[in-house]
Amino acid sequence: MKKTLLSTLLLSSLLGACTGGNSAIETTAAKADAAATKVAATSAEIEQAKNLLLAKWQGPFQGVPAFDKVSLIGLIPAIEAGMKINLAEIEAIANNPEAPTFENTIVAMEKTGEALGRIFTYWGIWSANQSSPEFRKIQAEMAPKLSVFFSKINQNAKLFSRVQTVYNSDDVNSLTPEQQRLVYLTYNGFARNGATLEGKAKKRYAEINQKLAGLHTKFGNNVLADEENYVLYLTKDQLGGLTESIISAAASAAEALGHKGKYAITNTRSSMDPFLTYSTERKLRQQVWHSYYNRGNNGDEFDNNAIIAEILKLRHERVGLLGYKNYASWRLEDRMAKSPDNAIKLMESVWPAAIARVDEEVADMLAIGKAQDGIDKIEAWDYRFYAEKVRKDKYNLDSNEVKQYLQLNKLREAMFYVAGRLFNFEFAEIKDGSVPVFNDDVRVWEVTDKTTNEHIGLWYLDPFARKGKRSGAWATTYRSYTTFDGKKNVLSSNNSNFSKGADGQPTLISWSDAETYFHEFGHALHSLSSKVTYPTLNGGVRDYTEFQSQLLEHWLSTDDVINNYLVHYKTGKPMPADLIAKIKQAATFNEGFKTTEYLASALVDMKFHTVDPTGIDPQKFERDTLTALNMPEQIVMRHRTTHFGHIFSGEGYSASYYGYMWAEVLTADAAEAFAQSPGGFYDKDVAAKLVEHLFSVRNAVDPADAYRAFRGRDADVKALMRNRGFPIKTN
Repeated sequence: MKKTLLSTLLLSSLLGACTGGNSAIETTAAKADAAATKVAATSAEIEQAKNLLLAKWQGPFQGVPAFDKVSLIGLIPAIEAGMKINLAEIEAIANNPEAPTFENTIVAMEKTGEALGRIFTYWGIWSANQSSPEFRKIQAEMAPKLSVFFSKINQNAKLFSRVQTVYNSDDVNSLTPEQQRLVYLTYNGFARNGATLEGKAKKRYAEINQKLAGLHTKFGNNVLADEENYVLYLTKDQLGGLTESIISAAASAAEALGHKGKYAITNTRSSMDPFLTYSTERKLRQQVWHSYYNRGNNGDEFDNNAIIAEILKLRHERVGLLGYKNYASWRLEDRMAKSPDNAIKLMESVWPAAIARVDEEVADMLAIGKAQDGIDKIEAWDYRFYAEKVRKDKYNLDSNEVKQYLQLNKLREAMFYVAGRLFNFEFAEIKDGSVPVFNDDVRVWEVTDKTTNEHIGLWYLDPFARKGKRSGAWATTYRSYTTFDGKKNVLSSNNSNFSKGADGQPTLISWSDAETYFHEFGHALHSLSSKVTYPTLNGGVRDYTEFQSQLLEHWLSTDDVINNYLVHYKTGKPMPADLIAKIKQAATFNEGFKTTEYLASALVDMKFHTVDPTGIDPQKFERDTLTALNMPEQIVMRHRTTHFGHIFSGEGYSASYYGYMWAEVLTADAAEAFAQSPGGFYDKDVAAKLVEHLFSVRNAVDPADAYRAFRGRDADVKALMRNRGFPIKTN
């Protein structure tokens, strides 16, 4: 990823949304423990650690990150040195006495920031995969300093003048379409982030970014603190209803937290969700539910309400300096949606069908709840529990039975199979230790072209939850494909939080988790497929970048995957035909819940960013917005405001959480293109078009144009409604 044009928004995402975990670094732990005080290490040790972080990557495969050698003690001086190097590079371009051209300005900028980029790779691991109190102190200290640094680049008047000259030059017409796209994105990155401002407004813009960087970091760390502080330890008599795999995972989690002999339900989605689905202990379900959904909202030192109000106020003020009505208008201007109204229109077109389906789901659940348990109301902490009972009653489908066929390693092999069929990729694990990893759980595969044996890159996998790792699942890259300065391979990474099976036992996951596994692998395939020339073009448009990953989820339910990779973890026998039929019959089961909890979050996000936030009370605003939407009381937002890290621990998804649904329209429509083709989901011609037009081009082509090149038309929202089993209105 190119670092010179990292806007302060991307910086905020890096410093906040990617923050995670709460334990000491497991690699080079002794050195990490000394980082906060910076007195336990000698000046020579600090200098050596700094140089390791700055150093070009050595070893095979064009060089790989030195995860086994770096330590936190060198991080601050390395960042300071990296910023100094980067600013010198920028100043050389800005003060070039020659007339601005595409090569000496735009391409020259693409070559800058490599040293800092390498440091941020390690930063990302320490913030997301291997976090610690020591790192978070460094993060808090450096966030405002990094914001100042990026403002110096984004507000460099001489640099912007050169970029503007190239952008307005007639010479642009003679460039390739890819180069023209690069010029546009470079100019837009400056113009939309304060470069056109002058005087006090320019100074205030930078001040706001600096304040936001600190607030985003604080928000994310508060959520992490609540994830660490609210762990429920169970005894054997409190395990009612829990499956063998859940109990085993809970025992392992408790032991890792120093409570051997007990069973830990941690305050993360991967632990909360199965507990609420299966536990017969209703009061404990309520406790786990409250702990999870009240993260950042407990009225203590980690409460996020005041931080949210301040973030919203500063964002609104900042875009006001640029002349925008509200934050969402600024944010969506260069997205596929183009405006908040368009995004809201899409979401509100689906909302009525979603909440109507919730009414049906609740009625089904209440009938069973009354008959079996004598309850007269479905509460939010009951939804998953009774939904599972309805699933069994309606479809004779037991999620736990399905889980016995969903082995993590087998699913990984299934993903490799799909990648081979669609992308012609082959994966071979590297077992000789030549590629360093940051934790023993991490494994690495070399990716090659099956036909030519051409090396494509590496794929790192960090699948398991542990103390010090942020919750959720995500994909990232340590190096992206480019050719403008010598051909570079791809170093891609997938990260999850599955509960590791007991020693000697496979890790079993739910169908939903398996979909997420495929989803994140879709991001990796997007990176590995890149054929762009310049670093900036490996970026993405937020309401489009989830499309490729969402699309890959569809291959989990293809016959090839089910018949060959979904085998029973004990018997090794393939999933029986009747169970497969049940899964497919229940494909849209509980869709009301899934769509409503997501849309509630997306709509609240958009509403937050389309109002004047002066004096806003986040909790009241959330309640009032949901009430106006007629939100079912049995469901809460997937991400309640005080732990909505997508939009408040950074700006990557702020006023953009709707993007998952916008991308899902493309996903459903593209899936129908495969389903209706002669070869189905493995049709060679459709797969070739997919790779050519929607994966390899990354952001070198406008997303709308790219999709039309693939499909021959724009995506049809009716495909989304069909995919979710919702009725389609006819006019």
